[in-house]
Formats: sequence, C-alpha cells, structure tokens
Amino acid sequence: MGLRSLMWILWPSFMAAAAGSALIFALIDPLDVAIFGHVPTSRMGFYTVSFFVLWVMAGLSSALTAYLMPKVEEDDDF
Repeated sequence: MGLRSLMWILWPSFMAAAAGSALIFALIDPLDVAIFGHVPTSRMGFYTVSFFVLWVMAGLSSALTAYLMPKVEEDDDF
C-alpha cells in the first residue's frame, strides 16, 4: 500500500470523524452520559475520545473499501 492509498483512507475518515464529532458535540452532554455508571471525565476528554473512536471506525470502513476495490494496473504511457 502506497502513501497515496494511505491518504485515500485517512483523509475521508478524518472528515467523517470531524462531522460525527460535531454532531456529538451538538447533541450530547458528556456529563449526563452514564453507560458504565458515572465515569469521572471532563468534557474535553469525552469529545477527544469520541473523535478518535469515530476516526478509527471511519478509517476501518475506508480501508475495507480500498481493499475491496478492483485492482487496476497503472499505465504510465501517455
């Protein structure tokens, strides 16, 4: 996998994570979340962890898409 393929995976996943993080920021108050009981965390910590979780999930999705794409041989002849 080349550097170009890596950027095809990381950049769209970063943008998807940014959009998802903005949605989480607008809709969820981290101090009201009680999934595993009350976990003492700051708002900034919650938003940071949620951004990176979203980025990893979107990155895995983009990587799977890149893996499933048909392989095309690049032809440098003009």
